[in-house]
Amino acid sequence: MPDSAPFLDVRALCKSYPDRQASRFWRKALRPVLSGVSFQARRGEILGLLGESGSGKSTLARCLLGLERPDSGAVLFDGMPDQAWRKAHRGAVSVVFQDYATSVNPGFTLREIIAEGLRAASTPACDEASAVAALMDKVELPARLAASLPHQLSGGQLQRACIARALASAPQFIVFDEAVSALDVSIQAQILDLLQTVKGDMTYLFITHDIQLATLLCDRFLLLRHGVLEDEADCRHLDLAASPYLARLVDATVLFASDYRGRPEALSASLSENLPSSPPQDQPQDQLQDQPRNLSPNPPGSPDGASRHPSPNPKEAQP
Repeated sequence: MPDSAPFLDVRALCKSYPDRQASRFWRKALRPVLSGVSFQARRGEILGLLGESGSGKSTLARCLLGLERPDSGAVLFDGMPDQAWRKAHRGAVSVVFQDYATSVNPGFTLREIIAEGLRAASTPACDEASAVAALMDKVELPARLAASLPHQLSGGQLQRACIARALASAPQFIVFDEAVSALDVSIQAQILDLLQTVKGDMTYLFITHDIQLATLLCDRFLLLRHGVLEDEADCRHLDLAASPYLARLVDATVLFASDYRGRPEALSASLSENLPSSPPQDQPQDQLQDQPRNLSPNPPGSPDGASRHPSPNPKEAQP
């Protein structure tokens, strides 16, 4: 269970970028992307960050990872400034990106991709082979794939390799930036299962535009809109949403049962009724490329009593 004390503390974070279209001669205009963003996350918590495209989700993630410096505000880990904390805890922050194809070196084998994370944590070279094998087993990748190149792997396999690389440095905090949005719905379910299985006491920031994915995996989530945190919601009590925008999102979707937490098998069971028929036995599930991208709501009369509603998308809930 998450600790009550904040592990991550974000205080009044602001970030702007130059606006070339609005700039005139010597006067440079700035376009605000984040405006006074403040929130906390407990150790061991899975915190979701929900927002439409352009809301500032990825910019916030880059600030938390130290890839960008905010214009103002502070990021604290265990009460320490983020730069000092990362220096004292090498490899304690990791990330899994959305585009698994471009986040790996196309000339690296799967073994070499995972080993990148081990080198970041200064793992001795003599232990590298056994550590890679253990990580492959942890993310359920067959050992026979170790010498495969990225183009020889399916999307699901390659994203599992990226997760293994993120785990290699034994992180305390992992950012998942739309890490499953490019995968088919059946593979999304498998990856969410995997993330629950390997979590331990790590803290996750799970960035997504899909409210159903957020409620399936997260303890609670933040709603980011136009660079401002509009609402914060406990996934078990979405009926208490204070924001009219979030209330419209909730009304427009079917939310899966929250008792999935701690029971990874419940996720696959709850999704299995909505997936297309199984592929032929000789065609692996994670090699399918033509399945729908969004989680489908349960049909009327399903065991959980859900009814059919449009797939949720913040872009569809504009005021």
